Amino acid sequence: MSKPNTKRQITSVETHPTDRQQPIKKGFSFKSFLMNLAAVLLASVLFAASFPNLLFENGLPLLAWVAYVPVFWLIRRVSLGASILWGAFYGYAAYGLFNYWLSVFHPLAGLIVGTIYMVYLALLFPLLKASSLLFPRRAYLVQWLLWMGYEYLRTLGFLGYAYGITGYTQWSMITLIQIASIFGVWAVSALVVFPSAVIGNGLHGGLSGFVKKERVAVGVWSLALVAALVYGVVSPVDYSEAPTARLALIQDSTDPWRGGFEAYKRNFATLRSLSLDALSEDPKPDLVVWSETAFVPRIHWHLTYQEDPAYLALVRSLMDFLGQQDVPFVIGNDDARKESGPDGTLQRVDYNATMLFEKGQLTGAYRKLHLVPFTEHFPYEKQLPAIYQALKNADTHFWDKGKEATVFDVNGIRFSTPICFEDTFGYLSRRFTRNGAELIVNMTNDAWANSLPSQMQHFSMAVFRAVEGRRSVARATASGQTCAIDPNGRIIGMAEPFKATRLTVEVPLMKASTIYTAYGDFLGQFFLVGALLVLPLGVVVRIVRKRKRPAD
Repeated sequence: MSKPNTKRQITSVETHPTDRQQPIKKGFSFKSFLMNLAAVLLASVLFAASFPNLLFENGLPLLAWVAYVPVFWLIRRVSLGASILWGAFYGYAAYGLFNYWLSVFHPLAGLIVGTIYMVYLALLFPLLKASSLLFPRRAYLVQWLLWMGYEYLRTLGFLGYAYGITGYTQWSMITLIQIASIFGVWAVSALVVFPSAVIGNGLHGGLSGFVKKERVAVGVWSLALVAALVYGVVSPVDYSEAPTARLALIQDSTDPWRGGFEAYKRNFATLRSLSLDALSEDPKPDLVVWSETAFVPRIHWHLTYQEDPAYLALVRSLMDFLGQQDVPFVIGNDDARKESGPDGTLQRVDYNATMLFEKGQLTGAYRKLHLVPFTEHFPYEKQLPAIYQALKNADTHFWDKGKEATVFDVNGIRFSTPICFEDTFGYLSRRFTRNGAELIVNMTNDAWANSLPSQMQHFSMAVFRAVEGRRSVARATASGQTCAIDPNGRIIGMAEPFKATRLTVEVPLMKASTIYTAYGDFLGQFFLVGALLVLPLGVVVRIVRKRKRPAD
């Protein structure tokens, strides 16, 4: 009996080109470098163009479905070490294009955010590459999971920053985003990122063959997309019988912090004039809302300590005006006061606050819970004194964090007021809703950027807050986008940006709960846990298989 030709049998097994890693050529290839560079630049442009931008006010949401194709294509081409450098370049380039307006906000803001995302992507890219080494046949699934885990992770903690989450590109696709009432923005991101992972990996060995081979996963994604669209058709709430609130949203079209005392007086005159115009309407609004820190002199501080006669006079003018009104006013202000410090002595503490005034009396206040990192809050003075001092030298205005997710109750209207950056986080509006808020009123100042893309990017995230909790969202901003959004994510009205104006809108007050309100970001948490486990699992499987492999 002849001995079987095991070698011939082994080498004759059919494999698909994408099951094998593409050989990495040794040495430097200028052509290959240019191709990689082109891929990173293309991916950066696609990413930025998917969101509201200078050329397309609403962004190009369809681009987001293929925005990461060049990234996943690049990952299979480069070495593990090179992936770090390409990731750093992509992180800085993509966010430089997307958030170009940050440098206007603060001298260090653009540099800090660019550096943060340079580091983030420099860490993520080698993980994506490792997945293609550990899971050569199913790398695209692991990469998709890693990307989703990364998106959720970067919204957490001190550095939490929700700008650039893929799902937010779809803010205008009303039918698709209804699934946010169950899963938050994370399900939308998952649906949108998946095609890039498939196409980017499939391009290396023949896309049609790859899709055919991975038809089960592609089929599941297709069914999920269809299910999301069906849910989007049948799930919107009917609020025709719901009680309503009539709000006057005041947009004074100034950056309230610029110009000094004379500018503060002019701003107050504008706010007063616009408010009186709104109050002259029939019917009157139930509530007048000014934007974040719209009135700059510190109301409580100057009334209490009376250190500066001019500022005290301006604050008293405000109080006299409010005392003459029979409609409640919600005003953004720096709530400065003296409180006991760690050593027991009285110290000045500042809060970015919302104040509710009824007939000239302060009847409630909310203090911002989630402060903007570096530019509003930096808790690492002792650990990083050089950075802290650089921020202080750049005239950074630090606030202290509030402690309570306040719900105001006035004339039967139960509402909460996330301040500026806070409405970019689903978890926070969820806290307000769980505390009983039937309306979300965001107060924002984006005037410092003098940028429509900045304001539209911010606004686009507020749309998801409406859908997640099935609550109306009203936004009173310094320069735009002042608007109202219904519980299904549709715009009820929007004021013209960069114009001193007012917007009076009638919004439904809703009490219904949603799965997202009950369980929050459980899908984002699932992606993060999965991302943390999958690569270590791949290493263990690789070791076990290697030990079981018979010696030659």
